[in-house]
Amino acid sequence: MNINFAQVLKKYTMAIALVVIVIFFQVKTGGNILLPQNINNLISQNAYVFVLAAGMLLCILTGGNIDLAVGSVICFVGGIGAVMMDKDINVWIAVAVMLIGGLLVGAWQGFWIAYVKVPPFIATLAGMYAFRGLSNVVLQGFAVGIRNTTFLNVFGGGADCYVPDFFHGQNINITCLLLGIILAVVYVAMIVKNRLAAKKKGYEVEPIVGVVVKAVIICAAVIWFFYKLANYKGIPTSLIWIGLVLLAYGYITGNTTIGRYLYAVGGNEKATRLSGIDPRKVYFFAYVNMGLMAGLAGILTVARATQAQPTFGQGYEMDAIAACFIGGASAYGGEGNVFGIVIGALLMGVINMGMSIMGMEANYQKVVKGIVVLVAIVFDVLSNKKKK
Repeated sequence: MNINFAQVLKKYTMAIALVVIVIFFQVKTGGNILLPQNINNLISQNAYVFVLAAGMLLCILTGGNIDLAVGSVICFVGGIGAVMMDKDINVWIAVAVMLIGGLLVGAWQGFWIAYVKVPPFIATLAGMYAFRGLSNVVLQGFAVGIRNTTFLNVFGGGADCYVPDFFHGQNINITCLLLGIILAVVYVAMIVKNRLAAKKKGYEVEPIVGVVVKAVIICAAVIWFFYKLANYKGIPTSLIWIGLVLLAYGYITGNTTIGRYLYAVGGNEKATRLSGIDPRKVYFFAYVNMGLMAGLAGILTVARATQAQPTFGQGYEMDAIAACFIGGASAYGGEGNVFGIVIGALLMGVINMGMSIMGMEANYQKVVKGIVVLVAIVFDVLSNKKKK
């Protein structure tokens, strides 16, 4: 029943760092960073980070590999969709084309990486330049506005891109608050179910004190988060897309065969091959999946901006990579999870917003972000040395 605080600290280092940073900026900004509108903006502005980081995690799991092209792919598919909607082509056809376009790009890059053995860094660097150029060709160097209200509201860019309050609360969005409570209850029910199943099978279970403390903290955080959103406009549709992506990837990495293969290839590719698994198919899957997530991120990006521009997506790949590494994904591959990328994306978002509210110059903001990423990587390297 004893709790090893050293292990707890190591396991939740970045979660604790997130809390400390939030408290720091809450004090420095005079309480402004936790205003309901700013929390809403934190989610909406960083929707692409959560989506891209989920896809990037799978690439990193295969051995610390990354995709440098995703920012350019976002601009490319977003530009295609914007041009199609500008020509009054059906919005759902445009959405399908953007997603399929992302898939095809992922398949293109996955082929070179998995089957021709081009190093991922080189293959995706080539893609970064190529698809940035194609973006300018599609948009002809100009911004293309998006007027389709259905697209904007569904993907988070319109005035009504929020889930309506079915209970018509006066000063608070009751639907939003109820959803937070329901999610907390479901989470507790899952913990109880999993614990009972583990005991029934004779598996060793985590001490009950640690489980209760963790459950209370997570439930309190979820309910507080939805309470804050309920005091603004409620649930932004971009949050729904983020939630669907994170749930899907949490399941893929934790409960599927391909998820186990991703960890296996990253842990020891040679041993994986000897066990009968084809690493080429795993690499190909990871990059096709990354292309799909770039397509979805492109949709969310142009929807929020209500337009497509040739400059969109610049640096987005770095935000996604940073979120993964800050969230505990190993630069050597084989380690990382969805909970970690959520923490990493939130941490980066809070730092960006906090420094912006404080009026810090953009160049210094980049310096701070670079230092945060370096610290996360150093922590990973030192941890791996201790294991060896």
